[in-house]
Amino acid sequence: MSDPVAEDASGSPPPAPSSPSGPSSSLLAELGQLARAVRKLFGAQLHLLAAELGLARSSVSWMLVAGLAATVAGVGLGLTLLGLVGVLLAAWFGSWIWALLALALLQVLFLLGAILLFRRCMHWMSLPATRSEWSAMMHETLRRADQDVVAESKHEGDVEP
Repeated sequence: MSDPVAEDASGSPPPAPSSPSGPSSSLLAELGQLARAVRKLFGAQLHLLAAELGLARSSVSWMLVAGLAATVAGVGLGLTLLGLVGVLLAAWFGSWIWALLALALLQVLFLLGAILLFRRCMHWMSLPATRSEWSAMMHETLRRADQDVVAESKHEGDVEP
């Protein structure tokens, strides 16, 4: 009678170990099998990461195109609204000259507000805690860029014989 646990999927019992060091060689075989399984798992993870990076790379291009389109649409909307405000001011003042002067004044006020906001943001950037975070972020970005350049140059060297 055969042991059903010791039989493999084909129904035949496993071969008996031929050497006296059977338990250690089976342990080594199992460790080798575990290493191959881990390598296969991480290889799959690496392929998934490469696919995700490819998608991210193409999405950056599309994000830039979408940003450009949004900027063009925003400028168009701003000009349209400015024209409508000009027409309303001309009807209210009864003069195009006064309407255009009022629009110029509104634009100067908006520009001064934007400059003040920019200066405030630059002040926040100059604070010690923010400055150290910004410096660390820039150093990390430069380090990653250098690593990418080195890796890509190695990759190009591998492709071309």
